Amino acid sequence: MKKLGLIGYPLGHSFSKKFYREKFERENITDLHYDLYPMEDISAFPLLYERDPGFYGFNVTIPHKRNVMRFLNEFSPEAADINAVNCVQVRWQGGKPYLKGFNTDAFGFEQSLRPHLKPQHTDALVLGNGGAAQAVFYVLRKLDISFKIVSRSRNNGDLTYADLTEDLIASHKLIINCSPVGTFPHIADAPAIPYAGIGAEHLLYDLIYNPEETAFLKRGKEQGAAIKNGHEMLVLQAEKNWEIWNEEG
Repeated sequence: MKKLGLIGYPLGHSFSKKFYREKFERENITDLHYDLYPMEDISAFPLLYERDPGFYGFNVTIPHKRNVMRFLNEFSPEAADINAVNCVQVRWQGGKPYLKGFNTDAFGFEQSLRPHLKPQHTDALVLGNGGAAQAVFYVLRKLDISFKIVSRSRNNGDLTYADLTEDLIASHKLIINCSPVGTFPHIADAPAIPYAGIGAEHLLYDLIYNPEETAFLKRGKEQGAAIKNGHEMLVLQAEKNWEIWNEEG
């Protein structure tokens, strides 16, 4: 039995497990098992694949997207640039595991963002500076979209939330929420920005997918903005992971 899995901590509701198990059932894939491997201490990671050569890939989530990198032999260009990995491909060479890290968050974000970009989306505000934001920064640079990072502390970004004004919001027509604010069950919460500065030319993108319409997106829509949640990004990166795990070589 070939195996895939998700490592991180804690692992509660998992999009990945549901997605891949439904995919296996839909496509009649019976020789593959996907499961969750909650791992508080990343040093336990090699024990999984060293003890069971059935593993040929992993998803990686918080808090291990960076600290897993010390166990890997190679990185894709975007994973090296972002300095974070969410997908690990395992190959066996001469009886030894060879691990390559990828960042498919960047692929998912870029492919889900591109169709919604308009000529006015040249300047962005990115809310949050955590692990998820790093892939967003990479894509914005790639697309030549200038951006400012908004964080609770000035040490972690270009601006704090207290610095934001309606004029600043109005002049940045793309606003991306990379913070966890508004995630279920705290669905009434929204990033503390002056929403009155948002208008019909804005695009608001929230990496959160549960709830489907966060308070951040709802308030933007009320101001006439186009909105997009993170569900498609997750689906796209999950399919990209599948492609990577199953590529020849």
